[in-house]
Amino acid sequence: MHEVSLTKLSIVNAQFFAFHGVKPEERKLGGRYEVDLELFYDATTAIINDDVKDAVNYEEALFCISEIIKGEEEYNLVETICSEILHLIMDKFVAVEMATVRLRKYAVPMQGIVAYIEAEQSIERDEE
Repeated sequence: MHEVSLTKLSIVNAQFFAFHGVKPEERKLGGRYEVDLELFYDATTAIINDDVKDAVNYEEALFCISEIIKGEEEYNLVETICSEILHLIMDKFVAVEMATVRLRKYAVPMQGIVAYIEAEQSIERDEE
């Protein structure tokens, strides 16, 4: 039996200003978002070689997050943004076995006072 050790690489509290939401004022005025991304992959070769070319490059992962959040596409739901980030990450980084994203949206225009709204999604690569 071959055992694989997975490394968790995390990006925590990446901050963005973007224009998403159901209400027109959210899309016009924009709002603050924070993203956490956890990437699980076999980093054995990267560790042995101590070389970023063998690793999941977290700067490139951050660019993927930014591409979705700050891109031209406007989304109604934080759940949709999470899903788009995860699918782009899985497409770009074939070494990633599993990923989790948490997206926080601040200053949400609703009746009630909340610090933020948060969505969390995970995805795992198929064994095929």
